[in-house]
Amino acid sequence: MLRHAPLRALRHRTRLQRRPPLTTHCATLSTRRHACNSITNHARRRRLEQMRAFSSARERARAAAAEELKQKNQRMLLYGSALAISTLALCYASVPLYKVFCQATGFGGTTKRAEKDTLDLLKPAETSRVIRVTFDGSVSDSLPWSFVPAQRDVRVVPGESALAFYVTTNHSDKAITGVATYNVMPPQAGPYFVKIQCFCFDEQRLQAGEEVDMPVLFVIDPKFLEDPSLKRVSNIALSYNFFRTDDEDEEEDEA
Repeated sequence: MLRHAPLRALRHRTRLQRRPPLTTHCATLSTRRHACNSITNHARRRRLEQMRAFSSARERARAAAAEELKQKNQRMLLYGSALAISTLALCYASVPLYKVFCQATGFGGTTKRAEKDTLDLLKPAETSRVIRVTFDGSVSDSLPWSFVPAQRDVRVVPGESALAFYVTTNHSDKAITGVATYNVMPPQAGPYFVKIQCFCFDEQRLQAGEEVDMPVLFVIDPKFLEDPSLKRVSNIALSYNFFRTDDEDEEEDEA
């Protein structure tokens, strides 16, 4: 036992000499931690850069989509405005165009206006049945007028002129403008019902509480008797409908 004691002491000292100092061990750990932190920070920076790049690309895509939508809306607004203007212009032109068309063709029972070359129609047929012409009038809901015929009917023969009146009253407390459309029943008689003087298709402006008599001078074309579809027709109805043409807001501005 005593003989081996020096040998054991020598081995123990050798182990102590081989063991690294504590400060060296701590320095090694610190270096490793620093390296790990560097790797982690680098990875974080890379992820942040990737996220920023992705966010920037997404924002650019959103901006491009918004710009495309804006241009599309502008085009739609332009097309809509053009359509609205065209429709408005067509509405303003439709009444006179429809008036000219119907008076020229008698379409839909619309009567014709007498011209200089049609005054020779004023030659009463000597042998003809008597035609009874009845009158009717109505107004739209937005027009505070009364519009009634002064007579229920008149009896004429083709070629004989006749005069009738409608009594029109403005029951509101302000001036209002209206216009009347008309038609004839049966529709086949429209081309032969010629008006020499009429208030239809012309704007009529009545002051507050005003009452006026509106005349209708007409004649039935003698060719009425030659139409086979009217052979058994002895009654004709002339109907008018008044509707408002001015704007209520404009009336308030004028007041």
